[in-house]
Amino acid sequence: MISIFSSRLFYLLLPTLIVFLAFFLIPMVQLVIVGGSGEEGVMAYLTFLTKARHFESMVATVLLSAVVTVVALVVSTIAGLFLVRNRFPGRETLVSLLTFPLAFPGVVIGFLIIMLAGRQGLIGSITKSLTGDKVVFAYSMAGLFLGYLYFSIPRVILTVMATAEKLDRSLEEAAKSLGANQWRVIVDVMLPALKPGLIASGAICFATSMGAFGTAFTLATNIDVLPMTIYTEFTLNANFAGAASLSIVLGLITWVALFIARSLSGSTVAASG
Repeated sequence: MISIFSSRLFYLLLPTLIVFLAFFLIPMVQLVIVGGSGEEGVMAYLTFLTKARHFESMVATVLLSAVVTVVALVVSTIAGLFLVRNRFPGRETLVSLLTFPLAFPGVVIGFLIIMLAGRQGLIGSITKSLTGDKVVFAYSMAGLFLGYLYFSIPRVILTVMATAEKLDRSLEEAAKSLGANQWRVIVDVMLPALKPGLIASGAICFATSMGAFGTAFTLATNIDVLPMTIYTEFTLNANFAGAASLSIVLGLITWVALFIARSLSGSTVAASG
């Protein structure tokens, strides 16, 4: 009986095992080997500390991802709570529009930012007519920030809305009856209840921003963020070991962020991902 059960369990797990080996473990091991096969050996994994370009790229990517995560959490929490607590005509349409960027690849989002803040963009045309000077920032860190924020908000707002639906309104009423003002209710009741969802969505937002390539490829013509540095090392410099080692470092940083978030919020991160 135990043998039959073990055989069935093996066949049930076999597809997952094949996918794990073929698409994760084997490529990852190969990437680790290639990363240490260059002239610098295993020290290639520390080039993000020893090479100025790699260091600046790493710092810019981490800071950009962190800022995008914080702003996306603030905007999405306010919008998510409003949408959950209020019913009005067009609400479902508004939710659909807010989550619409999920359907776009990064290149399209980059193109939208160019249409907004590029040389022929809307902001440039308006500022040109008002001040005589054209404001263009699509290809700067500000443009990249807007692009990352654009595709991050839908991911965060869906998690926040799902968490907000489960909030116990009686706790808020109890706090108010005890004399708490609206600010104290938000800080002491609502935010602690939303904390698992905020941590989970923030981790997903940070991880997505760290590895975003399509938007960076479209906008970061003069900016070094880690995905673009990996791309140039691989394609332009033929530095396979450097590209592989940076890829491993990028993956480790993202994994650590997700691991910490999962530890703080239980299994919510996995559920959100």
